[in-house]
Amino acid sequence: MENQVNFTRRDDKVWLKTYEELGLNYNIEMPADDTSLIDVFEKSFADNSDKTAYICMGSSLSFKEVDLYSRQMAAYLQSLGLVKGDKVAVMMPNILQLPISVIAVLRAGFTLVNVNPLYTTRELEHQLTDSDAKVLIMVENFAKTYQDIGRSLVDKVVITGMGDLMGTLKGFMVNTVVRHVKKMVPAYSISNSITFKSALSHSAASKYKRPSNITLDDIAVLQYTGGTTGVAKGAMLTHKNLVANLIQSNTFLGTAFDDFDQRGEQPVIMTALPMYHIFSFTVCGMFGLYRGCVVLLVPNPRDLDSLLKAYKANPPAFFPAVNTLFNALANNEEFIAMDHSKLRQSMGGGMAVLSPTAEKWRQVTGNIIIQGYGLSETAPVATSNPSNSKTFTGTIGVPMPATDVAILDDVGNEVELGERGEISVRGPQVMKGYWNREDATAEVMTADGFFRTGDIGIMADNGYVTIVDRKKDMILVSGFNVYPNEVEEVMAGHPKILECGVIGISDEKSGETPKIYVVRNDPSLTAEEVLAYGKENLTGYKRPRHVEFIDELPKSNVGKILRKDLRLLEEKNHG
Repeated sequence: MENQVNFTRRDDKVWLKTYEELGLNYNIEMPADDTSLIDVFEKSFADNSDKTAYICMGSSLSFKEVDLYSRQMAAYLQSLGLVKGDKVAVMMPNILQLPISVIAVLRAGFTLVNVNPLYTTRELEHQLTDSDAKVLIMVENFAKTYQDIGRSLVDKVVITGMGDLMGTLKGFMVNTVVRHVKKMVPAYSISNSITFKSALSHSAASKYKRPSNITLDDIAVLQYTGGTTGVAKGAMLTHKNLVANLIQSNTFLGTAFDDFDQRGEQPVIMTALPMYHIFSFTVCGMFGLYRGCVVLLVPNPRDLDSLLKAYKANPPAFFPAVNTLFNALANNEEFIAMDHSKLRQSMGGGMAVLSPTAEKWRQVTGNIIIQGYGLSETAPVATSNPSNSKTFTGTIGVPMPATDVAILDDVGNEVELGERGEISVRGPQVMKGYWNREDATAEVMTADGFFRTGDIGIMADNGYVTIVDRKKDMILVSGFNVYPNEVEEVMAGHPKILECGVIGISDEKSGETPKIYVVRNDPSLTAEEVLAYGKENLTGYKRPRHVEFIDELPKSNVGKILRKDLRLLEEKNHG
């Protein structure tokens, strides 16, 4: 915790000269304090009523339909007797029901909890328990994950099929294929449940009561993150945090859409990244609604055939993605041959975009990838390269509008330009704190309101920031944070494992992947058993992919596992 009072800050905002050179406004105009995201939604529905809002697998919803369905679902949630501050968890991939559910929760005046649908039973149980969610809205493919908790953690479960909003015939066909051909829906039985369609028809949209007591200071979303410790915590994102980040993003990205607006044409936002991840949630889902764009939902970005089909049918103007997806597409012959003339902006986030990937992408699409940077705690965009960047900079850009970035030393003093330090962010997008964890909040917030990210960076004299190192032990797998503490705690539950240590090793596809060093409690333990246990108890990107048995783990004199020594051992033995 930072408790000294004599820390130093520079008053100069060196990035302002970059703003001036690019003709961008650093200041933003926030709406009145008694407004909220509900006002953003209502304005967009009024302005874009007959336009297409979302497309998924060839089916679409207009803004008018999204308005209607979200009011129906909001009325249903209100009928359950929930009160302001109650949490509603939403657990599904990028399908049409996702934005309806998200908007409904927020319109009803409740707090949204974004949940990864690929979570294991243990992970889901933790998040529902920690957030004290009252309702869970989920896709049926993962209903058994909730059932296997073995006890009822929420008052009501709303369950949807993949095709439920795709029209009667197509919806039936999609659900039949998912359930009976691909067999993606394990058998389940949940007593306190209702179908998504029944919930929609339960209450007329006219019964929806617009809450009068929601303000910018109220919590809109609990976005769960490992933070710096690996213990999953809910970052409390207020309506102000998210509204501010939409306005900030529009300053940097809005120009990419202006020529579409002038032609009366709707720009398409490619939404391949899952919207339960804060990057996609804000920059695709919420921003698309804010700008009146078409949000093109891709349920599974690893299914390249489906992604390519969606891209070809609805050429995007804006494509946020991670390095691994950009790289896969830039080397795909079918993608290379496509028409990319409508693509105005490609944005990399979640993990570093590599220069060779950026150059290949430019050659294929004619588009410069701009990198942004942020975290769940910053709603998420804290810095970005401007949309009119002429080259791939390799940096994470300059602070967003109305945002201060300070590079701090260990005790909280600001270092000189060009020196290494911890990237720290202050601005209207910075979270209120961690849900029910004042101690953890105090550890990452300075006395003057800077959020210490744990990432090490350098700021140049024009305000551009370069990341030079990450949180000491965090593993970055395809843009997702993996914290060794959590993986070790879970894997140590295997009866044949005495103790274990987890580090990240390089991986061509995902950037990094977890490797586990294991001290056996039973000499019969095999690597296959270790991997199988990980598969059973951890979501995909967290699972160890490599196992190495070791006689003894390196430890400090107080018994702490020294992961830096494991990394040295890895380098020595496997180089």
